[in-house]
Amino acid sequence: MQAKLDEVFRQQESAQFGSGRHAFLFKPGTYHGLNAQIGFYTHIAGLGLRPDDTTINGDVTVDAGWFNGNATQNFWRAAENLALNPVSGTNRWAVSQAASFRRMHVKGGLNLAPNGYGWASGGYIADTKVDGQIGNYSQQQWYTRDSAIGGWSNSVWNQVFSGVEGAPATSFPEPRYTTLNTTPISREKPFLYLDGDEYKVFAPAKRTGARGTTWASGTPRGESIPLSRFYVVKPGTTAATMNAALEQGLHLLFTPGVYHLDRTVNVNRADTIVLGLGLATIIPDNGVTAMRVADVDGVRLAGFLIDAGPVNSPTLLEVGPQGAAADHAANPTTVQDVYIRIGGAGPGKATTSMVVNSDDVIIDHTWVWRADHGEGVGWETNRADYGVRVNGDDVLATGLFVEHFNKYDVEWYGERGRTIFYQNEKAYDAPDQAAIQNGTTKGYAAYRVDDSVDTHEAWGLGSYCNYNVDPGIRQDHGFKTPVKPGVRFHSLLVVSLGGMGHYHHVINETGASTVPAGTSTVPSTVVSFP
Repeated sequence: MQAKLDEVFRQQESAQFGSGRHAFLFKPGTYHGLNAQIGFYTHIAGLGLRPDDTTINGDVTVDAGWFNGNATQNFWRAAENLALNPVSGTNRWAVSQAASFRRMHVKGGLNLAPNGYGWASGGYIADTKVDGQIGNYSQQQWYTRDSAIGGWSNSVWNQVFSGVEGAPATSFPEPRYTTLNTTPISREKPFLYLDGDEYKVFAPAKRTGARGTTWASGTPRGESIPLSRFYVVKPGTTAATMNAALEQGLHLLFTPGVYHLDRTVNVNRADTIVLGLGLATIIPDNGVTAMRVADVDGVRLAGFLIDAGPVNSPTLLEVGPQGAAADHAANPTTVQDVYIRIGGAGPGKATTSMVVNSDDVIIDHTWVWRADHGEGVGWETNRADYGVRVNGDDVLATGLFVEHFNKYDVEWYGERGRTIFYQNEKAYDAPDQAAIQNGTTKGYAAYRVDDSVDTHEAWGLGSYCNYNVDPGIRQDHGFKTPVKPGVRFHSLLVVSLGGMGHYHHVINETGASTVPAGTSTVPSTVVSFP
């Protein structure tokens, strides 16, 4: 096992835009002396119903030796459903975006920084118990949801907690903690497990006012679905075959691989699960939309990457058709560890990456990224104007990462939307001020609530600029919102990274300019707005 783990890590450690996709699935039991180093597109998981069913006396490690101790590009990997007894007493998980740590039990501490405490920039923990302290150290931002922790060490810019036993109290702006006692609505990601000798997928139940893990007090609530009700998608499977399976009433389980789609995958049946293993990646060809979900109850999309193709797609993921209006409050659709990328692995284009038209959708951990490095990167080469657009009402985002879009990163048109944790960087590669001029406004907001919206609330939001092509670029603000009694923001900040561009305000015309900080990377904060 160690030899296989090491072999895959050698292949994947620095293969940031490679085609390898890997999943390590451990049957219930106890494993001794393993150090599973997790590289790009590598997914390690236990196959028990609870994390403690599968124990590794050893470590599941992410470090940044491949990048000279800088963890800001440790993307696209996952650890799930395992108990760990770390060799040193502390497990290292130094990641940035698109790296999920779910349903884990760390019987010790957890260190979120690379060896040497170099830069690290964001991550996500859910449904996890860490017996010891979480060492945040150099992590600039982090979101932890519905977990139990022994403590948390420090803050940098934007550390957010909801439903976390042991979390520090809200103290923003210093220390930079934003804490909600509970998560309003959550439903954990579906996962593969073994019931005796039979593979099944467990679909956890919805929780309201959630706090702590789903599994600490015994068997988690939810539904077990036999693998016989899934079509197992393997490399070479066509979109037509996937659609035929969906039309027959089957769910989809994507095995690790890269899948080209010549047509849209249409998820039309309520309660359908589309689950990826090993960061399975789908690429729409010829400008099609990769996936569309009908306006139905309870669809679960989880654990895959959509990579834009070289021909512009108008959208990459649509949840609900335009004008969707059905009530899904009792059984929402969830989008979990679903990542979107435009460029980086080669030229890619998409006008709007993710559009949410249905009501009551939960977006639980996504990274929607217009690439700022890699292949096929340039202001027009990987053109992508909009990241996430929400038209549906009562949509909740828990762990929203959206970065580098040519215009607005997030636009919200639906009523009663809520976001807990938002992380953003504006597009590095804007050639000049004119390229981001938005009418009379300098720059496009990182997160914009439309003037038509009466009710919206968001907690723990950060936007950073690094205009390294033209450091003279100015943004009027990071966030734009109507000023109404029902619209409220909590714990916001903007940061100029080393003086590469600046923000004049944080939200609308409120919040200090970052210009006085010069080349010092000092956040400008707003505790609450209005």
